[in-house]
Amino acid sequence: MVQCEQVTTPVDAVVSRMRALDASLPARDGVAVFNRVYLAVTEAVDRHIDAGLLGDARAATTLDVRFAERYLDAVEAVADERRPPACWRPVLQLRRHPGVRPLQFALAGINAHIGHDLALAVVDACRTLGCEPVELEDEFDRVGDLLVSLEERIREDLMPGPDLLQVADPLTHLLGAWSLERARDATWAAARALWALRQIPDLAGEFTDRLDAAVGFAGRMLLTPLPD
Repeated sequence: MVQCEQVTTPVDAVVSRMRALDASLPARDGVAVFNRVYLAVTEAVDRHIDAGLLGDARAATTLDVRFAERYLDAVEAVADERRPPACWRPVLQLRRHPGVRPLQFALAGINAHIGHDLALAVVDACRTLGCEPVELEDEFDRVGDLLVSLEERIREDLMPGPDLLQVADPLTHLLGAWSLERARDATWAAARALWALRQIPDLAGEFTDRLDAAVGFAGRMLLTPLPD
């Protein structure tokens, strides 16, 4: 009997990196909290791509992989003694802080990933595919749906019960201060701006740095240590 060779896809490669990261981190580590939910959703996306359920499979795969690589490279920068992007520094610096709740780490991870990584991933994907951002808008919307499912999973798995929320008013306030929908809209605008600036490297670099810093500032607010 001829045995079929198993093909490793680019999505498989980033999933493997996430699994290795999950296996190497303590469960309560702030990066581990985000990584677990992101891994579960990325595995689901991989299954959808394999089943042909995501329209343009090449475009969907390219954007999904470029997106995930931004997060993984930021985390691995610490191990390699490189400086990670400003948007990820709050999570990486406070990852073991006892006063920060798991839900805060997870939402701060989404903030960094969508607010900074996704805009740059759109530009990365456009360069790889030789297309304009508008041609990736459907794939961008699908990634947005992925993030909605990620946020829903986070809130379902990590949200305190109603009795605890009444006590944890500061946490309730923090959760209400950040909007995934507004972040998605801002990211699409940022991606288009970065693409328009690609022929002006100095301006593109300054725009990217300011975007990175602004997202990092929001992440630091989301990770404000809270009393028990």
